[in-house]
Amino acid sequence: MKVVLAPDGFGGTLSAAAAAAAMADGWRRRAPGDDLRLVPLSDGGPGMVEVLLTALPDAQLVPVQVEDPLARPVTAAVLLDGTTAYVESAQACGLHLLAPDERDPLVTTTYGVGQLLAAALDAGATRIVVGLGGSATNDGGAGMLAALGLGRVDAAGARLPWGGAALARCDRLVGEVDPRVAAVELVAATDVDARLLGLRGASALFGPQKGASPEDVALLEGALTRWADVLEGALGTRVRDRSGAGAAGGLGAALMALGARREPGIALVRELVGLDAHLAGADLVLTGEGAFDVTSLAGKVVHGVALAAATEAVPVVVLAGSVELGRREVAAAGVEAAYALADLVGLEAALADPAGSVAAVAERIAGQWSR
Repeated sequence: MKVVLAPDGFGGTLSAAAAAAAMADGWRRRAPGDDLRLVPLSDGGPGMVEVLLTALPDAQLVPVQVEDPLARPVTAAVLLDGTTAYVESAQACGLHLLAPDERDPLVTTTYGVGQLLAAALDAGATRIVVGLGGSATNDGGAGMLAALGLGRVDAAGARLPWGGAALARCDRLVGEVDPRVAAVELVAATDVDARLLGLRGASALFGPQKGASPEDVALLEGALTRWADVLEGALGTRVRDRSGAGAAGGLGAALMALGARREPGIALVRELVGLDAHLAGADLVLTGEGAFDVTSLAGKVVHGVALAAATEAVPVVVLAGSVELGRREVAAAGVEAAYALADLVGLEAALADPAGSVAAVAERIAGQWSR
């Protein structure tokens, strides 16, 4: 039996590669004769650069010192493959960079993402792919634009502080974007298809997981609405209604305003790692992520794997940290079955030994699905 193991990372506890290895360990305990193909994936969020580094043998990592969501120094990297640069925004503005009590999208910034883009330009890139996902921010990409030379001020001309909340007072943009940006091809590789505003926009859908209270969500929605007016007026492109504009707390919108073309991150990674070739002739694909929930259906890894597997009529099984979808939603997503670590081994055990827990549940899945 040929089984493709194609997970995303598990919410800061396991990288995609480590999750695939753990799945393989467990599966082999129950079905040692099966042909396992390990294909770690990313949808543009945390781990994208690590996944692509193995898929692009000639690519090189360029270390960069940038600012994290709270403007503290952190080491990130640009992956340079010829004249194409891959930038993982989560390395600069990721939720995993903050302690739980530091999560506050009212004040977090994407400034470090702009620093990564500048580093890619310095390296001579003519095409820059920006992976969006796993952010701690809701600033509409204002920080990123500031790092590239375009600041935001209030009606009195005073510079606004970092964060999404301050955008409610944004009057205009000042300065000029680094002229090199206009000369490169920009690709926004988004992990979701959310728009910037509304009930399924950046603030409402993702704000709570970044630390926003219901009152904060309302404030941020208003602030991003004001930001959209200013951004679109200054750069001349309406972006608020575009799919993916709400990715990474609205970072997608700012990139699109700069001329970026949006591409689903999982589709881009799927092609680069050759997922379709691995699925050909497969009997089953086991994928997974930290939480299999409503956001998973908006363009994340599980959704992308299900679409790819459907073309080859390969059944899909999900192993996730938690499963927050009902059976009908799971089936509608093209998934045969979903297994949750929280239910089968317990949340405390899963956090204490994530690799061992994934292996244990994978062994159980093999017992039910291997033939």
